[in-house]
Amino acid sequence: MPPKTAKRRLGDVLLEQALVTQEQLQEAIQLQRQTGQSLASILVAKKYLSEEDLVITLSEQLGIPHIRVMNYNIPQEVLNEVPESLARQYQMLPVSVTGDVLTLAMADPLNIMALDDLRMLTSYEIEPVVAVQSELGEAINRHYGGKHSDALYDELLSADSTKNDGVQVVEKKDEIEDIAHAQAEAQDAPVIRLVNLILVSALENRASDIHIEPYERTLRVRYRVDGMLEEQKCPPKSVQSALISRLKIMSGLDIAEHRLPQDGRFRIKFRGHEVDFRVSILPCYHGEKVVMRVLDKSSLSLDLDTLGFADQPMEAFREALALPFGMILLTGPTGSGKTTTLYSALHKLNGPDTNIITVEDPVEYELFGVNQVQVRSEIGLTFAAGLRSILRQDPDVIMVGEIRDEETADIAIKAALTGHLVLSTLHTNDAASVFTRLIDMNMEPFLVQSSVGMAAAQRLLRRVCPDCKEPISVPEEVLERIQYRNRPGAPPPRFVRGRGCSKCKDTGYRGRLAVIEAMTNYPDLQELIMTRAPSAEIKRAAIQCGMSTLRQNALQKAAEGITTIEEVLRVSAAD
Repeated sequence: MPPKTAKRRLGDVLLEQALVTQEQLQEAIQLQRQTGQSLASILVAKKYLSEEDLVITLSEQLGIPHIRVMNYNIPQEVLNEVPESLARQYQMLPVSVTGDVLTLAMADPLNIMALDDLRMLTSYEIEPVVAVQSELGEAINRHYGGKHSDALYDELLSADSTKNDGVQVVEKKDEIEDIAHAQAEAQDAPVIRLVNLILVSALENRASDIHIEPYERTLRVRYRVDGMLEEQKCPPKSVQSALISRLKIMSGLDIAEHRLPQDGRFRIKFRGHEVDFRVSILPCYHGEKVVMRVLDKSSLSLDLDTLGFADQPMEAFREALALPFGMILLTGPTGSGKTTTLYSALHKLNGPDTNIITVEDPVEYELFGVNQVQVRSEIGLTFAAGLRSILRQDPDVIMVGEIRDEETADIAIKAALTGHLVLSTLHTNDAASVFTRLIDMNMEPFLVQSSVGMAAAQRLLRRVCPDCKEPISVPEEVLERIQYRNRPGAPPPRFVRGRGCSKCKDTGYRGRLAVIEAMTNYPDLQELIMTRAPSAEIKRAAIQCGMSTLRQNALQKAAEGITTIEEVLRVSAAD
């Protein structure tokens, strides 16, 4: 039987708990009459009430359980008991059937009209449970055929429609060639809509990368969100060929080539702004795998202060940028934010009196006032060749996307020693290894110690979700084991964790920040570099000179309640 409290109205309960004012309630009721939306959804949309407050209040006051509906895998026979139109109209989802009782997840369990309609339609006794409205909407889409469902994929593949979901491809005139059947298949309206669906969904989920992976019987789609891969609803295997052909056409690639890797890029206009996608295609055993890097300039901040650096590395970084010449080398794995940091540095240095030239592979973001050169190895325009040409362009500041080989390293060092400020990246594990890596590339130690002004190692930490973070206590023995040392005069640590909520999709994390160790070329290090000392010895000497390590800076972010200890241990090694 439904609870007797279900006879009460939602507005009355919220007023009793002082969660909304009379004025806010009246405004919401007026909008409800005009739009037909539920009262709960209007109050949440107007930010008069949070979803979590609504759920907790209804659950406690009415004695109705609340559930995380996204965790439920609902059988089709249960879904069949409630028509999709009714589920969407009243924002409700059948969860289970036990005897003559239908358990129903609702955002507003006081909606008597919805309960009566369903009771009459199904002849079941209705037992409501409370669910977060945004989660409920996602679950309805997932189970009934929403934007991530197999049903929609079926619709996309069979529908005779030219809708493009607000996505407009910005094409270059010389990109697309006529390749009969494959092109015609890829230009079918359903395939276009399917590609748009994948792209838009990635943007809405704040994804940095999109993975489309072919297997024997399935086609897998995953998004990288805040550095972690998340599985998405997969389109049917039958669309694999058309889907990949469409992406090749958009990227200006050869759709007839299936044996060799290919790289390209395309641009779309979505909701008033342009977003670039960098595309990499790799032939695999069951077809071609596609990885797309999302380059959304509208979400790019080029302010050094917003990167989240601790005090010591930020001061070291600013001092290095003020040097008239020398090298600033940034290291870290793929996806650690190196490019964003370098672009932020260029943004700070950019001015009418400074000639900045870059050579990149690829050019990820266009910077006004900066002359950017795209590497094209197939015609001989390599990093080394580009850098050699740049030196004849009277540059003040040079940025080399990556030092990959001995020739590029040699030219970059000579440029730094002849009055240019050079910024670049290397692939090493920490800042100290930058010096040993250059020496391993046959650079003379005296040239390395004379040219490198600063070496820095960077990682990205996931931020704790601000909507569900809660304090935790960490035993002293654990702090000692992870090498945490509170700074003199600093406040006591405030370690936290993310409980998980609808805003962070129960991960406990939302967003990322950079953490960095910045090693200035201290005088005490130069003798070690000259004698080809190992990186561990160079690092110990740098710590004695005042450098704070990656682990120390990351732990400080955890102590400030910005990230978690688990996240620190995931991205950084012990000192």
